[in-house]
Amino acid sequence: MKPVTIEMDSVNLTDEQFFQLCVKNRNFRFERNAEGDLVIMSPTGGETSNRNAGINAQLWMWNHRSKLGKVFDSSGGFKLPKGGDRSPDASWIPLAKWNNLTPEQQKKFLPLCPDFLIELLSVTDSLKDTRKKMQEYMDNGAKLAWLINRKDKQVEIYREGKEVEILDNPVSLSGENILPEFVLEMELIW
Repeated sequence: MKPVTIEMDSVNLTDEQFFQLCVKNRNFRFERNAEGDLVIMSPTGGETSNRNAGINAQLWMWNHRSKLGKVFDSSGGFKLPKGGDRSPDASWIPLAKWNNLTPEQQKKFLPLCPDFLIELLSVTDSLKDTRKKMQEYMDNGAKLAWLINRKDKQVEIYREGKEVEILDNPVSLSGENILPEFVLEMELIW
């Protein structure tokens, strides 16, 4: 099922109402764009889910060793500073950001943008819409983001304050200075 966007001009869900909508409908993935429109996505298929698991495993293992922050999978929601509620396929925030959140904030959608995130394009995702979402993350404070397009074996690298770089069939990706010594091995992702 392709994502469906419902314009919410006449309905204004509070943050708590949106959170409860997500909790009570766990078979769907909901996001809200910066305009407050509701984006409904079905769960991914087995192939994409398996690749997402591999991405998250590599990121989690690096973070387990480095102890520099917290890692989140695609079920983790972020309330972005400029509006919108998003759930990247994999994301990371520095430990200091996590520790600055109250225990109550840690239990709900985190009121911040991840410093690092990955979106893995699935067969139902629109490249155009996902690129727009990537820019939304960057506009909200992300420092490094990767859009992985398995079909074309390309990775778009988004960096704070820089033009998007496109890599064709990379063997690995570097976390640069945002995730020191993190390397995502692409062999199992392709």
